[in-house]
Amino acid sequence: MVISDIHSNIEALRTVLSRTEDMRVYCLGDIVGYGASPNEVVDELREIGASALMGNHDYAVATGDPSGFNVRASMAVEWTRRVLEVRNLKYLQSLPKELMVELRGVKGHLTHGSPDDPLHEYVDPLTHSQLFGHYLAKLGARFLGLGHTHVPFVSVDAAGTVFNPGSVGQPRDGDRRASYAVVTETAGDIRVENFRIEYDFETAAYKIRTAGLPVQLADRLNSGT
Repeated sequence: MVISDIHSNIEALRTVLSRTEDMRVYCLGDIVGYGASPNEVVDELREIGASALMGNHDYAVATGDPSGFNVRASMAVEWTRRVLEVRNLKYLQSLPKELMVELRGVKGHLTHGSPDDPLHEYVDPLTHSQLFGHYLAKLGARFLGLGHTHVPFVSVDAAGTVFNPGSVGQPRDGDRRASYAVVTETAGDIRVENFRIEYDFETAAYKIRTAGLPVQLADRLNSGT
């Protein structure tokens, strides 16, 4: 299972993880930020032994540098740094920005943004599809998993497969349901399926409001935008 952009939403994460069926879990970053349950989310990932990467919000929390963030995102970074347990701050600071993986001998690459800018570049098939072959050849990989945009996609061609599992905790494609991907290999071929699942977004939104975080961060959980 590949997940991304949890954004401190423990209700969404636990619902998605209920579907793991003993699958190994990979997280493509943005574990924290925006939501009100950063410690619970980090603890959950550590408990299940997930292989996680650093996203731009994780970096901002780990370093205290929210450069380039809007006011609401910066407020969430500052709040998260105040409430995050030391063990979980150290965990975020230890995360790699890229990860090479193998699925039954088929090489893959995982990162949050893009292979050219692991933390910050937004990769959209409408603007980047002509680069997919370049990415895969550069990495020597047959599949590439990306996060950051909060919008799921799967692109397959002769060069390989590029995909985004969407966002667990803050979808932005108009569908409020948590999003994740399952990657399988058969006879050297990689198959990626994206899935959606309802979760208790009202509780997650209530926690955001109660924490004193910007109300817009709670409202968008219902709209999925």
